[in-house]
Order: sequence, then C-alpha cells, then structure tokens
Amino acid sequence: MSEAPLWSPSPERAAQTLIARFMAETGHKDYAALHRWSIEHSEDFWNRLWDFAGVRGSKGARTLVDGDRMLGAKWFPDGHLNFAENLLRDRDDSDAIAFWGEERIRRRLSRSDLHDLVSRLAQALRAAGVGKGDPVAGYLPNLPEGVAAMLATASIGAVWSSCSPDFGVQGVLDRFGQIAPKAFFCADGYLYGGKVFDSTEKVKEILAGLPGAPRCVTVSYTGSGAIVGESLEAFLAPFAPGAIAFEQVEFNHPLYILYSSGTTGVPKCIVHGTGGTLLQHLKEHQLHSDVRTGDRMFSFTTLGWMMWNWLVSGLASGATLLLYDGSPFVSRGRILFDFADAEGMTHFGTSAKFIDAIAKIKLKPCETHKLDKLRVMLSTGSPLVAEGFDYVYASIKQDLCLASISGGTDIVSCFVLGNPAGPVWRGEIQAKGLGLAVAVYDEDGRTLPSGKGELVCTRPFTAMPLGFWNDPDGAKYRAAYFERYAGVWRHGDWCEETAHGGLVIYGRSDAVLNPGGVRIGTAEIYRQVECLDEVLESLVIGQDWAGDVRVVLFVKLREGLALDEALAGRIKQQIRANTTPRHVPDKLLQVPDIPRTKSGKIVELAVRDVVHGRPVKNVEALANPEALAHFEGRVELLG
Repeated sequence: MSEAPLWSPSPERAAQTLIARFMAETGHKDYAALHRWSIEHSEDFWNRLWDFAGVRGSKGARTLVDGDRMLGAKWFPDGHLNFAENLLRDRDDSDAIAFWGEERIRRRLSRSDLHDLVSRLAQALRAAGVGKGDPVAGYLPNLPEGVAAMLATASIGAVWSSCSPDFGVQGVLDRFGQIAPKAFFCADGYLYGGKVFDSTEKVKEILAGLPGAPRCVTVSYTGSGAIVGESLEAFLAPFAPGAIAFEQVEFNHPLYILYSSGTTGVPKCIVHGTGGTLLQHLKEHQLHSDVRTGDRMFSFTTLGWMMWNWLVSGLASGATLLLYDGSPFVSRGRILFDFADAEGMTHFGTSAKFIDAIAKIKLKPCETHKLDKLRVMLSTGSPLVAEGFDYVYASIKQDLCLASISGGTDIVSCFVLGNPAGPVWRGEIQAKGLGLAVAVYDEDGRTLPSGKGELVCTRPFTAMPLGFWNDPDGAKYRAAYFERYAGVWRHGDWCEETAHGGLVIYGRSDAVLNPGGVRIGTAEIYRQVECLDEVLESLVIGQDWAGDVRVVLFVKLREGLALDEALAGRIKQQIRANTTPRHVPDKLLQVPDIPRTKSGKIVELAVRDVVHGRPVKNVEALANPEALAHFEGRVELLG
C-alpha cells in the first residue's frame, strides 16, 4: 500500500460534508470514534440518524428488541412509515429524474410530474385489486416509469420486485414465478449498443408461465414491439393526479424482493423491510456519500441489480436521479461522461470492470470533459484493484472522493464503503459502514487482528433481510448466512483489514483457491493479469487434481492475439513477481469470452462446475451463458 493517500479532502471541504455535521452533532472527533459509538450504542445511533435525515413516520416506543442476538432482533418494532412518502418529499418544478436512452432518447420529469404519475399509478393499482403485502413485478429498462411504478407500489404498502429485460424467459420465471405478482409492468423493448430489442414475445411467454394471471401494463418506449395486456396510458386513463394516500406500514413490513444470482440453483427471494432499507440508504447516501439536496446522482445499473434500488433512494435526500438505459460503451466509452457534463453529475456510480475497460482503451475523460460538478465516484460489482485507483485519479479527476463500496443484494446496501471527510488510500475501501459491526474472522471464528479472512457482521443491523419469500421456518435464511459461524452473519467475501481502518476485498470466499492448503483470493491474481495490455479479462478457478487443487487461469485477449509461449511466460512472470509462486497458474488457457451474471460479475463457481463435469444449475442467471461452452471438455485440463 502507498505511504501517502491518493486523495484527501481539504479541511474546508471535509468540514462541509454531512458526516462532519453529524459527527459534530453527536460529539465525535473522528470517524473511528463515530463508528465505535455507532456499534456500542447502536440504538442511540439509529435514533439520531432518523432525526438527522428527517424521516417521515413514527418511531414508536422501542428502538430494538432482542438485540443480543442477530436472528430474531427487531428494529423499531412499534414504528410506522411509508417508504414512498419519504422519497416524494417535494412537489415542485425541480428535476426528479433526467433520463438518457443511449444517444437516442432524452426525457425529464420534475418532482411534480413524478408525484402526479405515482398518484395515478397508485390509484390504478388499488383499482386493479393490489393491496398491502401484494407483490408487484417490473420487467423494465431503467426508465422513469420503473421508478414511478415502484413508488406507487410502496405507497399502497405493496411489495416491489424487478428484473431487467435482458433476462431470458426462464430467468424471469425462476424469479417472479416464486412470488406470483398481482401486477406486471413491462416495456415494448429496450436499447443496447445502438440496437433496439423487441420484448413482445418474451413478455407473452413470461405471462403464460406466471401463476395467477397478473394484470399486465406495457410502457411504450422504443416503439419496436406491441402492447401486451394494456398500455400504461389506458391503465392510467380513469385516474386524475391528486394527493397520494400513503399507507403507513410497520417498520418491518416488506418493501422489496430481490434475488440471489442463481448461479448455484434457483434464485433465493430475499425480502427487505421498509424502514431498515430507508434508514440504511439514508445513512449511506448522506453520511458515506455526502448526497445533499440538489445533488445529481447516477449509477450505471439495471432493474435486475440492487444498485437500482440503492440509487432510487437518492430521492429521499433531495437528489435528482440520472437514469441511463443501454450500453456504457456507446461513443467509444464516452457517453456516460457526456451525460455527466450535460447533467451536472455530482455522484458517478459504476463498476470496477467499467473502470478497467476504459483504462484498457486509454480513455482520458479529464482531457475531454469538464466534470466540474463531480465530487464522488463510486465503484462496485467486484474489487477495484490498486491500478484502478491510479487510473481514476490520473485520467478522470484528481479532486474526487473515490469510494470503492461492497455489500450486495443480501442487504440491498453495503458493509464497507466511503468516507467523504477522510483520505482515500490506494487499493483500499475507506471504511466500515456506520452501525455495522464488521469484522474479519479466521476459520475458527476468531477475529483476525491482521491477515486475510472471512468478512462477517457480529451484531444486528437495520438492513438485515426480513427473511426469504416462501421460507416459513427461516431454514433457508439461516443456512445462507448463519450456518458457518453461530449467531454471526457470514457474508462470503475474502478480505483483510488495513492499518488505515479500511478493507481490501480479494474476491468471494467460496471462490478462494486452496493449492497446498494455502488460501488465495482470486482478485490477487486478476490484479496482476489485467495489468497486461494484451489481456482484456481473466477468470481463475481451482481444479481438483491428484488429491490437491491446481490453479487454472483463463484469459480473454485483445482481438487478433493468441496465447503463445512468450505471452504465457509474461503472464506467469507478472503473477510470480508481484504475488507468490503459489499464485502462478498450473494451467493457462485462452477463451474468447468470460461468463458473467446480469450485473456483470464473473462466475468462477459456474466455470468450476463446468470444468469438473458438473451441471450448472441455473444458466438463466448469466448474461452470456453461451460462454460456458468455451470451458467445457478442454483437453488441456485432462493431464
């Protein structure tokens, strides 16, 4: 790690952050003290946060019951609120949403426009028989109507769940088929890479396979497909905009159903609560990301990834949502930076893979774009390697808080993330989340003062799921997070705490390599391999071999290149020189593509199954399942 931080806020800038104001109000002099208080006095912390963020609702008499155990703990058990009411705070002409559909479509909704659309949608959903606790599904591009449909669903106390339209039919049925939605929102098509994709036939097949014959409403977006069910205009026609009757629900009432990736079986339906999600997002936006009234937030996401849910909550902090549908590589990777300049973007959320990809093509937005409003860049999806940090500060913007963040669908938020009033160290996530008792455990469940281990959380937190849908005794929920360490949440990340109080994540712990009994995080290898210009992407697995595990590395090279002995030698030398001999792959193979999930994460476990001749249980979870064929039956792995 570097001896000096890559970036530190000026004293003036640090003092202006919301987290500095919160520290002053709660009497803490630095982040470490604030975090310690937020864990040791968690009830005080969440109460103060509720007041600081101005949550609309009633807390009730109690803050936490059964707080001495994670399973069974309940926050604000007497509290009531409405999620949508907290996001629709204003009804004026300022921007609520600015939308770009690649370079083709531009739209804008004011806060008044959004309020009126939600009002009409809520009335229409109630008239369609949707009530408190009923599931509503969205199979939509990242459109303003998706935000409005979610808010209308939440306003009446119903439960929202969504997938993006690039999901195949079976992938959608594997998800929505488990929850049997009462209403189903879709669009006629979507954009990607300059092409228009018609969704009509997929929507018809999905509706035919869903139980309960949900009411189908189609948003006309691309003009490429037919209206299935009824148009949005027809659905809304009987209803005029007016005041919204926000249903006051219990703090722990279901808000969202999200889904595990499904690469090891049918996706788990993870149920997230209303109050816990709101409080956690307000904390992460205002304290960890410095989102203020009038800011303009962007995250490159789809409705199939939890970052969409995270982004939309920005409305509760008075931010404008910048929504984008399509490929991030339009205009040779420049379109998102065009969007940033045109819309005065203050917060730019993207993936580590996008940062790596634009670094590979030597894009230098600092030379082509102003980015004068940009204060915070958020990177997620996979670990951002140290060289990615270097690239951001050298080629995007120097005066910027680069917040690598990590959490997931399981908590619809983050365990570790940014601190806008603190320094950014090369290759490190800045901080543990406030109110989260994050620790690093060894295999025996002991806290590691140093070294690599499992990321865990040892005390209850508000964003814990309510449970899984159709898991009445909680057995699946317990097995997912609490089986490894009794009474402690095991998240499944292989990580290490740093001397600066931050973390480095080395990959998923279930994908950790174990040659000769030594555990190696996959990100340690990716960091070295992807430094080489010839390599676009890589994927590494452990192959069971001769009573041990051998390291097998697959590389996707630049177009026209072949993996010859010279390049293979350079790759191995790069790994050996910068890690250890145990990291050097025993086998090194070229593939034309790397399989990944819909949210862009590479799938080491699916490839490991293919290599070992085991079936991949849910290929519908993959964005490019055809890529698995490149790993199957490789003769190079037979000896």
